[in-house]
Amino acid sequence: MELILPARRGLGWHNAKMLSRLMVLGAALLFSTGGAAIKAVSLTGWQTAGLRSGVAGVALLLLVREARRGWKWQVAPAGVLYAATLVLFVHANKLTTSANAIFLQSTAPAYLILIGPLLLKEKLKSRDLWFALALAAGMGLFFTGVENPLATAPEPARGNVYAALSGLTYALTLASLRWMAHGRGEESGALATVTAGNLLAFLICLPQALPLGHVTGVDAGVVLYLGFVQIGLAYWLLTHGMKHVPAFEASTLLLLEPVANPVFTWLFHGEQPSGRALAGGAVIVASTLVKVWGERRSG
Repeated sequence: MELILPARRGLGWHNAKMLSRLMVLGAALLFSTGGAAIKAVSLTGWQTAGLRSGVAGVALLLLVREARRGWKWQVAPAGVLYAATLVLFVHANKLTTSANAIFLQSTAPAYLILIGPLLLKEKLKSRDLWFALALAAGMGLFFTGVENPLATAPEPARGNVYAALSGLTYALTLASLRWMAHGRGEESGALATVTAGNLLAFLICLPQALPLGHVTGVDAGVVLYLGFVQIGLAYWLLTHGMKHVPAFEASTLLLLEPVANPVFTWLFHGEQPSGRALAGGAVIVASTLVKVWGERRSG
C-alpha cells in the first residue's frame, strides 16, 4: 500500500535508471511482506496497527528527508483518511487471508474513477468505466460463496469488508492528494500525508491498544520490522527510485506488491487463498496493468 511519488530527472539519468528500478522493486517487495508480518504478531489488531504506525511515523521522519517537507493544513484530512486505511488494512489481515486483504485494497482505483468526477470535477473517460467494471468484477469474486475460516484468517467475511473499506479510504486519500496539488503547480505532499497518517493511526489506536499486556520478543521484533523496514525503508527506496523512474513504469513495478504478498504469507504461514480469491486477484492485477500501459500509450 504505497503512494506514488512524482518522478524527477537529475544528473546521470541513464546510468541511474537501472538502480532506480531496483529500488522501486525493492520497495514493492518490502511492501508485500506486510501481510505475512502482521499475521506473525500475536497482538490484537488495534495494538499491531498502532505500534506499527507509531514506529513507522518516527522512521519516516528519521529516514526520509522529504517526509519533513510539505506540511500544510490540507495534510490533516488526507492524513486522517490514510490513517483509516492503515488501521483497516491491519484488521483485515488479522481476519481474512492476506491475498484477500491486498487484492481488495487494490480496487482503490475503481472508487477513484467515481470520486474524481464528483469531487474533483475530473473528466470521466469511457475506458475508465471499463476499468472500474473489471475491478468490480474482480472484487465480486471475493464475496461469492462462503470461505472457510483458517487459523490465520478466522473471520474472512468480516475481514473482506474491512479490506474493501480500506480500498475506499485509500481512494479518498489519493483524491485528497490530487485536490492538494490541483492547480497549484506543486507536489502533492504525499510523504507528509504518509507520515501524518501513521502518526494519527498510532494516536487513534492507542486507547484501544492499552494495556499492552505481555509482548514477546518476536512481537517486538516484527513490529519494529513493520515500522522501520516494511514502511520506513520501503518509502526511502521508493522516494529515491522515483527520481529516475517514470510514474507509469513505477506503477507497473509496484504491481509486484499484490502478487508477492500472498506468496510470502504462504511461505511463512502456509496460508492458501481460495480459488475465487486468486481469480479475483488476477482480474484486478491484470486490469491495473492494462490500465497503466494503456495510459502510457495514449500519452
